[in-house]
Amino acid sequence: MSDIKRTNVEVRYSDMAVYNGVAYLAGQVPDDASLDMQGQTRQVLETIDRLLAQAGTNKDRLLMVQIFISNIAEIDEMNKAWDAWVSKTNAPPRATVEARLANPDWKVEIIVTAAV
Repeated sequence: MSDIKRTNVEVRYSDMAVYNGVAYLAGQVPDDASLDMQGQTRQVLETIDRLLAQAGTNKDRLLMVQIFISNIAEIDEMNKAWDAWVSKTNAPPRATVEARLANPDWKVEIIVTAAV
């Protein structure tokens, strides 16, 4: 049986768990909530890149992405940052929904699962 490796373990969650060749990331949110939707999305995607690198993988190996945005009217702005980041040849399955996020200043939260 494979060991479960966790990254940045907190009281209530870990940023990532890697098990049996798959990296499961918790919902990643921006560090700077004063940024606009594109800025917050870019910041979250940079965090995802760092976590995936720690697991020994990258965005080309994404298996599934879930995106939560606080205002669906800003989806085009979120997609501008997403389109600049996502692999042009390996776009993953993705769901995007409007949701009330834990911090009212957050505009976006992204969860990814990737093959290692």
